[in-house]
Amino acid sequence: MNFPYSKKKWMSISLAAVLTTALGAGSLTASANTGSDQTKAPTTVQASNDKATTQTGTESQSTPEAEAATGAELTLEKAIEQALKTNAVLNETRLDAKNADLNQTLTYVSNSDLPSDAIESLEAAQQKYYNNAKGVQTKKLNALYVKSAESKTKLGAQDVYYKLIFAQDDLNLKKQSLARSEAQLKVAKAAFDVGTNAKTDVLEAEMGVAAAKAELKTAENNLEIARMNLNDFLGVDLTKEWKLISSNKQTAPINMTLKEAEEKALSNRNEITQAQEELKLAELNVKLITDFTAASTLQGQMARNSVEKANLEIEKQKRAVTKDVTEAYLNLNAAREAIEFSKSAKDSAAESYRLKNLRFENGLATTLDVIQSEEALSKSENQYQKAVLTYNLAVVAFETALGN
Repeated sequence: MNFPYSKKKWMSISLAAVLTTALGAGSLTASANTGSDQTKAPTTVQASNDKATTQTGTESQSTPEAEAATGAELTLEKAIEQALKTNAVLNETRLDAKNADLNQTLTYVSNSDLPSDAIESLEAAQQKYYNNAKGVQTKKLNALYVKSAESKTKLGAQDVYYKLIFAQDDLNLKKQSLARSEAQLKVAKAAFDVGTNAKTDVLEAEMGVAAAKAELKTAENNLEIARMNLNDFLGVDLTKEWKLISSNKQTAPINMTLKEAEEKALSNRNEITQAQEELKLAELNVKLITDFTAASTLQGQMARNSVEKANLEIEKQKRAVTKDVTEAYLNLNAAREAIEFSKSAKDSAAESYRLKNLRFENGLATTLDVIQSEEALSKSENQYQKAVLTYNLAVVAFETALGN
């Protein structure tokens, strides 16, 4: 092919093209074609947009000064442990449960003072037996409520942790995209200088750089918000920085059937336990009314209606739990499959970008072709990261539905 410019000028364009290839197909294609991301070693990321860490082949001693400079190391397990200690809502729940238990203890002592042989009326029987049974139930439900709050705190810690990792990964992708856009701008300017490209090609490349910078700024902002949200949930200083150890859930198929998941949820969920306890109280009230007055009285009829209502509430809660766990089960399966599809799309986009750069180097593709291919690669990379985030959050939702 004959080129209407000197070999020296063509060399400057070729070098710029090689730079574009190195930034794109070199760094991104390598990561896109290395198999399942879920089986890789955990990746260390810095939860700050103006600091970077470099991994070396030798282990280094951690010092308080170094930790203060780079941020404390935070794994998913440590995030959960921290949340269980310092999450404000959880600690308030624990205190409320303690106060309720103490108050119930005082009531129980007062009711227990009444001798059984002195009970001659329904009111006295309800005061001693019903109220005491309700007190035992209250303590049981308080313990379950605290346990449920702890489980929700664990799952909430996972949610904010994964969202911060996604924000960091998204920032890294935006930085790579900007680097590719800037390299393409150099190519466009070099081609314009030798007279092979129009000024519009340079303007388009400049627009691409400007758009990439805007997206990078948004990603930086989102990272800071995600970091603040994590710190707020953990109950630590809102400005605290972390060195996150990324560890995604394994994307293996669910190791239980939908029927097994439903049965586990029905036995674990506190909503059903609470409804069953309410039924026991309603049945006790009917027994007391029958023993001290008559079940045929208006009070007895109302008590039997309460029993029927409690049974209906149990069935209502069972349906709600079944629906909840089924939806979470299906969403988790769909999210797992979406990772596979988006991974395949990302691999294809990376290979397409590599081939477009090779064609460009040989004069068989235009700058616009490379720009469009880079945009497709950036989009597929982002979709893959979102698919990974969606899957991890779907795992959290499924565990919540099971009542874990």
